[in-house]
Amino acid sequence: QVQLVESGGGLVQAGGSLRLSCTGSGRTFSTYAMGWFRQAPGKEREFVADISWNGGSTHYADSVKGRSFISRDNAKNTVYLQMNSLKPEDTAVYYCAGALIQTYSDYGVDYWGQGTQVTVSS
Repeated sequence: QVQLVESGGGLVQAGGSLRLSCTGSGRTFSTYAMGWFRQAPGKEREFVADISWNGGSTHYADSVKGRSFISRDNAKNTVYLQMNSLKPEDTAVYYCAGALIQTYSDYGVDYWGQGTQVTVSS
């Protein structure tokens, strides 16, 4: 199946920035909508952002809107999440996700990455 690998997580101070990357295997990456989710300790996984197959449409959770920006480079099989003005409440494991169009239309996910830890210190 498709393999998604996240990178770019780490420890940053509040107010700082971080760019997460997710690289996918396979030759059909460009046909997938891509997204980012996060899961903080003791909480359910929550939606952060997504981007359509051609990058023409994006959505953001209210909690990150205006601070985070999703983009993709299909030639590199990579999706990015640029996070600015980070807050301690952004601390979580961030997961990359991919969905074919029907799954995406159903608000579902076909493939998950293993996650990358983002820790924001106060």
